[in-house]
Amino acid sequence: MHMYAQHFNLNLLPFENVPDPLFFYDQGDHARIRKQISGSLQSGRGLIVVTGPIGSGKTTLSQMIKSDFPEDIQVIWMAEPPANSSDLYLFLAQELGLQPTSSEKTFVMRDIRNALLKINSEGKKCLVIMDESHLMSDDVINGIRLLNNLEEGSTKLIQLLLLGQEELMEKINKPEMAPFKQRIAALETLGKMNVDRVLKYITHRIQVAGGAPNLISDTGWEALSIAFSSGGTPRTINSLCDRSFNVAYERDKPLVDAQDIYEATQRMGLVTDVFHYIILLNNRERKKQELQQATQEVANSAVLETASLPPIEKEKSVTSITKKTEQENRVVNDQTPEISGTEVDVSEKSYDDIAKTIKAKYEQKSLMVPSTLLALSMVAFMVSVWFFCHRTDSAGFLGCLMDLLS
Repeated sequence: MHMYAQHFNLNLLPFENVPDPLFFYDQGDHARIRKQISGSLQSGRGLIVVTGPIGSGKTTLSQMIKSDFPEDIQVIWMAEPPANSSDLYLFLAQELGLQPTSSEKTFVMRDIRNALLKINSEGKKCLVIMDESHLMSDDVINGIRLLNNLEEGSTKLIQLLLLGQEELMEKINKPEMAPFKQRIAALETLGKMNVDRVLKYITHRIQVAGGAPNLISDTGWEALSIAFSSGGTPRTINSLCDRSFNVAYERDKPLVDAQDIYEATQRMGLVTDVFHYIILLNNRERKKQELQQATQEVANSAVLETASLPPIEKEKSVTSITKKTEQENRVVNDQTPEISGTEVDVSEKSYDDIAKTIKAKYEQKSLMVPSTLLALSMVAFMVSVWFFCHRTDSAGFLGCLMDLLS
């Protein structure tokens, strides 16, 4: 087990890209299709086709189907299609324990039918799972159609589950494949998981591994939401999360945050908008530091101005400054932009403007004393002029001014 599992106190590696039924996410399309396939197999409907993009969990789904029928179904699993229908029949014959006396299709098919009749008489069923079915040749597709025709009355003697990528539908939709398409009892498609399903999928795997969702920080969850804003498949999700946990382990961090996820996307060559989110976080932190520095400078300046005041007034002034600073910081924190879901708001209020407002407020306060002195001086000057005019018995105000200037 990788060292990062021990670092995060996990019992298992949570994001291994192997078809492990233990980690099967029994929700959404996977749960619906699993239920549909199980119902079709129990009712003996025959041919079932499941398509989906690379890494959408088709193989893991097939493993779950195998575990759903541990006793009453004999499972024959094929990692990929054979080269032709003859190889398909020979492979099935060997898996059924047969030793055909001839390689001719007719005789091999006869032996396969007899073996399937025996299995059904014992109350069991035979399920053939073929992975990578989009690689089938037309000859193999025709061979599958003939196998599906093996019946005893209304009972299908063999159940066939084909798993493949979207290209399989292109083959099936060809006009010449109409006889095959008409025999499909159930056709399902696995799509990408949306953002909400992706986050629940990640949480599910962490919990199965013995961890808790708080192993990923708030910024980490936001970064994952942004990375998979257009949806994700289990394989891609597992790869990114595994890399992210490994990066956090390398940096000896207790939690996986946005920086770790961004680094993981770079190592994988994924093109996402996480980079813009990292820039937003860095700008927010820088502006917050600048605001704190500006507030501290203003507070220090105000304290120096009150240093010459009497003790009681000085205490009141310092208390008032402290309260105002706390209120302004609280306002700034309340105005910090929130990021929810996949919508990142980069039009946040400028912290520089807030700092300038605080500075201007205290600069106005520092001008009050000299303004008051100036006003008192002007009043004293006016009184002195009036007293001079009264004592000199000057003729009018202009005459008084002339006498004063002379």
